[in-house]
This record gives sequence, C-alpha cells and structure tokens, in this order.
Amino acid sequence: MGRERDCSFLVASAAFARARCLLAAAGLSYAARGSIQVFQPLCNLRGRAVIQSFLGQLSAAGLAISAEANALVPQLPGPEATQWHWLGFGICVAVLLVLDLFVFHRESHEPSLRESFLWTVAWVSLALLFNAYIWWWRGPQHAINFLAGYLVEWSLSMDNVFVFAVIFSFFRVPVKYQYRVLFWGILGAVVMRLTFVLLGAALIHRFDWVMPIFGAFLIYTAVKLAFSGETDVDPEHNILMRLGRKVFRVAKGLHGNHFIAREDGKLCVTPLFLVLLVIESTDVVFAVDSVPAIFGITQDAYIVFTSNICAILGLRALYFLLAGVMDLFRYLNYGLSAVLGFVGLKMVLEFVGHQPWAPGFIALKPNQHLFSPAQSLAIIMTCLAVSIVASVIAKRREDRSAGDDVDGNPETVARAGPEPRASSPKSPV
Repeated sequence: MGRERDCSFLVASAAFARARCLLAAAGLSYAARGSIQVFQPLCNLRGRAVIQSFLGQLSAAGLAISAEANALVPQLPGPEATQWHWLGFGICVAVLLVLDLFVFHRESHEPSLRESFLWTVAWVSLALLFNAYIWWWRGPQHAINFLAGYLVEWSLSMDNVFVFAVIFSFFRVPVKYQYRVLFWGILGAVVMRLTFVLLGAALIHRFDWVMPIFGAFLIYTAVKLAFSGETDVDPEHNILMRLGRKVFRVAKGLHGNHFIAREDGKLCVTPLFLVLLVIESTDVVFAVDSVPAIFGITQDAYIVFTSNICAILGLRALYFLLAGVMDLFRYLNYGLSAVLGFVGLKMVLEFVGHQPWAPGFIALKPNQHLFSPAQSLAIIMTCLAVSIVASVIAKRREDRSAGDDVDGNPETVARAGPEPRASSPKSPV
C-alpha cells in the first residue's frame, strides 16, 4: 500500500507539474504578445526590434516548457510490485503444486503422450493468463518483458529435458516414478530461483558494473554452447551423488516412489533420493544461465522471478512430451546460443552506452535501452523459430533419405534413435 500511495502521489505530482508548466507557458506567451502591444507605441524602431526579439525568446521558452511538460507524464513508470504481490504469486504456485501432486497425479503412473500434451497446454495457458494480468496491471512494456523472459526460460528448459532423460536412464528409474522426482525437483528449483533472483537484483541495484559481467558470462556460454558440440552427462561423477553415498545409508532397491525406506530395521535413503540430488544439482547449473539472461531483458525482480517460475512449472509435462523426440530439435542449441549471445551483448553495450565516455554511436540517454522490449521479443522469437524450423527440415530430409535406402536395400535395418550422451546405465548402489 505504501508503494501504491507513493506511485499515486508521483502521478498526481507529475500531472500538477505538467499543468503548472502549461499555465506558465501560456502566461509567458500571453505576456509576450501583450508587452509588444504596450511597448510598441513608446519605442523607436530599434527599441521595438530589441523588445520583440527578447519577448520572442520568452515566448519560445514558454513553448519549450510546454513541450517538456507534455513529455513528463508518459515517462512515468507503471505501478511497482509490493510484498503482497510476491506473497500472492507464491500462494498461487503453492496451490497449483499441491493440486498437481495430491489431486491430479495422486497415483504414480506412466503419462501418455496425449496427457503430457494437454498438461503442457494447460501450463502454457496459465502463464499467458498471468501475462495478460501483467498487461492489465502494469502495462504493455512489463507484459512484453515477461513474455520475452518466459520464452527464454522455456526454450532453455528444452535442453534440461535431454539431461533429465539421461539421468533417469542412468539410474534405470521407471517412467511412472519419474514424475514424482521431477515434482520435488521443481519445488527445490522454485526456492533456488527465488534466491538467485533476489541475490542478482541486490547485486545489480548496489553495483551497476555487475551487468556487463553477467553479459560477458552469457556471451561465453553462448560461444561454448554453439561450438563445443554435445557434452557428456555423467551422473556417476556428480558431486552431490557421491556425497550422498558417503553420508547416507543407501537402500538396495527403489522401494516404489519413496525417498526414504527401512532395510534390516535401519532407515536409509533410496536410489530415487540420489536421483533427486542429481536433478537439483543440474538445476543450479541451469539457473546460472537462465536468471542472468532474463535480467538482460528486464531488471524488474518480480518480472524475472515470475517468468522464470511460470516456465519451470510446466517443465515436467514438457519432459514427458519431448523426451522421445529430442532429435527433432537438433539445431536448438544454435538458437539458444544466438539468444544468449544477443542478451549478453545487449547487457554489455547498454552498460557502456550509459557511461560518460561512451562512443557516440552507442551513447544512450538515461533509462534508454538499445532495443525496445518488443524488438527484443521479436529477435528472441526469430532465433528460436529459425533453429526449430531448420531442425524439422533436417529431420524430414534424413527420414526421406533413410526411406530411399530401405527401398533400395530391403535388408537395411531401420535407423535407431539418438544415442544418449551419458555413460552406460548402471545401478547407483
């Protein structure tokens, strides 16, 4: 309420200042015209020219004040998010997670492709509904920033899908138990993302030079993603899993969907708990990329956090929808690389552009951005769309070529799916 009152007071003050400036401008112009009529009979030709020049400048000053007043109100920021907005969003997320686990997915089962598709549509629809609320509440600029941040996080989540598939394959986790592991993994991700966002916002607010550091890190990540090829994912050497084996007593079997079980009268953690530790550790790595990327789009902590959470809430349904068809997105890493590179370069150039020593071709005014929110959103969507379309075209050409080979040689064996990037699956205990 305090911030809302402050914002209302700011709007009222600006409107009053604008009205005062307009009155002053009108007064100056009227005084100029009236003074010319009064002094014209009393002065000679030279005196009239001097007075007319002075009063003309006075009238021009009034017009300048009027123009500045007209630009005053549109530049005001929209309403700020208060602690009640943060609390309300947190309650909504908690309610959705409780309904998801204890109502809709109460029994462990293997989700069908149709069920996963419908749940993906449901989570995306909820995110777009919240985006519409942002538009109504804070205006189109914040809504566009939210949508851009959501798209960046959602596209980065596609890379998470393949890593999760490798982890579950390594530990030989049945599909019907994977959803519960991902649920608790998402719950931990919400807490970690909140920590990352608040810490990042505090650093940016206190030290503005943090922004180019974030930008340089994103550029490095983009180059690594584009040119390093496919990296191996080896859960066997995961630090948290190795630590969990040393600290906890590990059960010999899965024990269903439980994380803690009793064997020989002693409590012990199940291999499913080790899987959860690996999932949580990988999410920390993903958060290091995604959170700075959204800060490159907007520095509003509420928009950064909500767009991030709305994207990862639908990650479980997205996993079951895409885990078997990830070869359709073979060029997505190049699209993600372009997005991260664009955001990182934008962060660095905007920091340089706001410095007094900035070169003229990138010099920016205070609060001016290199790209508008709508332009940034268009560039992000273009990069992702081009990479996905290229992947689909390559897949179709490959399938057509494989079909021609089969027709020419009936003994040709159908090509198998993509090989996992992990070590050969084996039991963690």
